[in-house]
Amino acid sequence: MTFSTFLRGKGLGLLAWLAGIVFFLPIAWMALTSFHSESDAATNPPSFAASLTLDGYRDFFGAGGGASPWPALINSTVASLVATLLVLLLALPAAYALSIRRVRKWTDVLFFFLSTKMLPVVAGLLPIYLFAKNTGFLDNIWLLVILYTSMNLPIAVWMMQSFLAEVPVAVIEAAQIDGARLPTVLTRVVAPIALPGIAATALICFIFSWNELLFARVLTGVVAQTAPVFLTGFITSQGLFLAKVCAASLVISLPVLAAGFAAQDKLVQGLSLGAVK
Repeated sequence: MTFSTFLRGKGLGLLAWLAGIVFFLPIAWMALTSFHSESDAATNPPSFAASLTLDGYRDFFGAGGGASPWPALINSTVASLVATLLVLLLALPAAYALSIRRVRKWTDVLFFFLSTKMLPVVAGLLPIYLFAKNTGFLDNIWLLVILYTSMNLPIAVWMMQSFLAEVPVAVIEAAQIDGARLPTVLTRVVAPIALPGIAATALICFIFSWNELLFARVLTGVVAQTAPVFLTGFITSQGLFLAKVCAASLVISLPVLAAGFAAQDKLVQGLSLGAVK
């Protein structure tokens, strides 16, 4: 290894560390601000040596007489998990038909899936609202489940199609020769081989569902209110709320951060499938 190659490798490593620190700084700043009092959080320039307190978290969890966040957190958990599970159940056979046992004009099918993501979300808000109002689905968590499933299904099919294309066809043919039917092939042959890709797809769909705000804000009220909608309730036109919002944002972000940390190895493997032949 030459000296220039060594320096280039060290330089790229240092650049990666700097990029990671830059992306991590807003989260660290949010966490630090959440432990400050409202008066200290509102100072400009910010005070790094301000005393720490748990008042923001107490207010978030309703210790001061406010609303409890648990119903909203449970709603987000149910909607995100159920929608992600439905997406995987629908995307796996669809990706199988587009990658391993390709249907006719499968590229046109993929383009159709992609074209559904080109429509601005706000353009479909009024028709969906009128449909929900006329059918009695307003403020219903299952409407969000259906919407999150339909919103994430195209990207899930696109991702899993590329992952399943790396599954050796010979393994599938061997299973079929042994008498395995399609459900068995999908669950016992294809799914274990493509598990990193499936995990990456599930994590991304879960994050998209958990973070969705527009439909949840318009279509829910009190019963089906999700965590992002609950978070917006801390922002007022009067008074100080920065520390409370930071505490709420950190707590609401924890499930996504925990899921990403737990599945980080599968995520890296899944997103790198097909990168090296």
